[in-house]
Order: sequence, then C-alpha cells, then structure tokens
Amino acid sequence: MTSSPPARLLITNARLLAPESGELTDASWLEAVDGRIAAHGTGRPPATPEDARVVDAGGATVLPGLIDAHVHVLLTTFDVHEAANWTAGYATARALKEAERMLRRGFTTVRDVGGADHGMARAIEEGLSIGPRLIYGGKAVSQTGGHGDIRPLGDDSLPCCQHQVAGARIADGVEQVRAAARDEFRKGAAHLKLLVSGGVASPHDEVSAVQYTEEEIRAAVTEAENHKRYVTVHAYHPRAVNQALRAGVRCVEHGNLLDDETIALLLEHDAFLVPTLVTYDQMAQFGKLVGMPEQTYNKIADVREAGLVALERAHKAGVNLVYGSDLLGPLQTAQLEEFNLRAQVQPPADILRSATTTAARLLRMEGQIGTLAVGSHADLIVVNGNPLEDISVLTRPEENLLHIIKAGAIV
Repeated sequence: MTSSPPARLLITNARLLAPESGELTDASWLEAVDGRIAAHGTGRPPATPEDARVVDAGGATVLPGLIDAHVHVLLTTFDVHEAANWTAGYATARALKEAERMLRRGFTTVRDVGGADHGMARAIEEGLSIGPRLIYGGKAVSQTGGHGDIRPLGDDSLPCCQHQVAGARIADGVEQVRAAARDEFRKGAAHLKLLVSGGVASPHDEVSAVQYTEEEIRAAVTEAENHKRYVTVHAYHPRAVNQALRAGVRCVEHGNLLDDETIALLLEHDAFLVPTLVTYDQMAQFGKLVGMPEQTYNKIADVREAGLVALERAHKAGVNLVYGSDLLGPLQTAQLEEFNLRAQVQPPADILRSATTTAARLLRMEGQIGTLAVGSHADLIVVNGNPLEDISVLTRPEENLLHIIKAGAIV
C-alpha cells in the first residue's frame, strides 16, 4: 500500500539523473515537501529536518518516474467473447489492478488512449486504488467499419448507445465526430484519439486502410482546440498519417510505415510520434498462446519490421519521440521491454527523454513531471546502475528498482 505522504522526504547519498541534460551527478541529495521537489544539491544536505523521512540511496541513481504515453488499462484480455460478459464494475476492477502493476514497474504517469475514464482516474487520485497518475482520453473515436468497430461481420445491428464498457465509440460524418469529441471532453478527456487507419488488433480491416476524411479530422481538431485539448491518431500507413497531420493533429500513435512526407510534416507541425514496438514483438512471440485471433496474428508482419526502421528515421530527423507500449491483456507484463527494442537504434539518453521530458511536453505537463526540477511533482524512481550507460537496468525491476515514489510518498 502507498503510505500517506510525509511532510518531508529526504533522499541522501544518491546520484541524480537529469533527463534534460543527460547528466548524472556525484553523491547528492534531494528533498521533497508536500509531494513536490523542494531542493536538491551535491554532497550532504545542509540540514536534516526532524519531521523528514530519510532514505539513504546507497549510491543508487534517482531519476524522474517513467511515463508511458500509450496504454489501455481497460483492455485486459484478448478474449472478446469473455469480455462481452463483464460488467462495468468488474472491468474497472481489473483495469485498476493493471494500473497498479504499471506503477510498480516504475511508471508514475500513464496516458490511456482508449478506454479509461474519469472514475478510474479519480479512484487513483483519491487513494481508493494504487496506481500511476492516469491521463485519460475516454473512448477513442472510430468510423463504422473502422479499427474501433469490433462487431462481428454477421451483426447488422446499429452501433451501440456508447455506454458499453469498450475502448472505442463509433461516429460517422463531421457532425457525429464533432458531437463525439464534445462528449468525451465533457467527461474530462485530456485528449481525443481518432482511429484513422486500419489496425493489427481489429479483425476486419487492413492495416493500410485510410479511415475518416480530412474534413472529419479537422472537425475533431477544431473541437479539441476549442476545449484547449488536442487530437492524437492511431495510424500506420502514410496516406492516413499524412492526411491527419495536414488536418492539424498533434500526435501520431504507431506510424510504422511512415515516409519522407511524414517526417517533414511531423517536423513542420512540431508534432509528436509515439512508436509502440514492443506490442508487435510480444504479439509475434506469444499472441497465439494468450488467445489472440488468427486474423490479428497474420497482420503483425506488416508492421513489426517496419517499426524499428521508422523509429530510426524519425530519431535521426529530430522528430519529437515519446515512449509508448500499447500492450493488451496478459502481454502488459512486457511494458518495460520497449526500452531494449529502442536501444537498437537510439542512445540511452534519448530513450530516457522519450519516457520523461518529451512525454511530459506531449501531455502539456512540462516542468511538472518527467523532471527533477524544483517545484515539480516528486514522482521518482531509485534504481541500481546507470541507465545512461545501460538502459536495460530499467527493464529488470526485480533486480534494480529499489524505490518508487509518487507525489512524495514511497510506494
């Protein structure tokens, strides 16, 4: 259980890792007061307050808590038939337990891009459930027959009333998209996710399919801007990605098949790209064992190999890259493996920024999370080893993760 945060937390004998600069200090200290970083420095602290809880890091590394910007806490199974029988309460209980597991891997903030709602975020915020800071977007928005339309081909019924437990809702045409966006923002969504291409996990469309028109996407972007929010899109093929970027979206999820125009548009609009390599790697290895449908399994090859190439091209071009995992069901245990996959084409310091400072900027929480700056939330992890030299130390929490601290409280 997370204890009530003490008035003061003092960490001594630590090496502080600042993701912004990619630098690691010598022996240092850090003080948190009322859940915020109050001060830090090298050597010994000037004084030890009597009411402080003191943690001797023993020379370990202190860095900001990790941020995963592409999760689905609600999607805890591949068995759609079983999930169809779940009540909202049962599905939520499973989701909150999955969120707790994410926190215990070192992710102190996650962005849910399809499914999580205000109730889940509130339960965590009020301490009713243990979990990371949950930035939610409500339900993703899909066209009829799109990536989010999971009705069987023999089902001729109209789309549901949108109150079922699900990761997506259906909206067609400018007016329906506008209404869906307004409804999700009404319910507190921090962003809106549009599904603008086919997908791996959807059984009835092709990965290269373009979904939604530019006019429909622009309608969502306008509503997001009116609400001081933003639109992110699920997309693989450059026809879908590029259309969305031209329409003003701020972020692209996946983007495995991007082309030169995609790179240029991402840079021109200062947009963000959230690659999710680990989900294809895990589905290819274990998908059939955990009940993934045959149609889904057969699509993996289309995007798996291209994903690493796309990441390398985007990295070399200087695109804003953000950490994301997109794992579903029992595969979520591999959430940290994205670090190892990205290390094939990126230096550790850049990967760390994708899971801290750059992710915070995407979430419009720069200076608040993903940093050790004074005044930021005291969301921290303490690890053995130096992630700047070996990023894989983060992928073995059972060996290296000594402490998880959220808002100044030790988990």
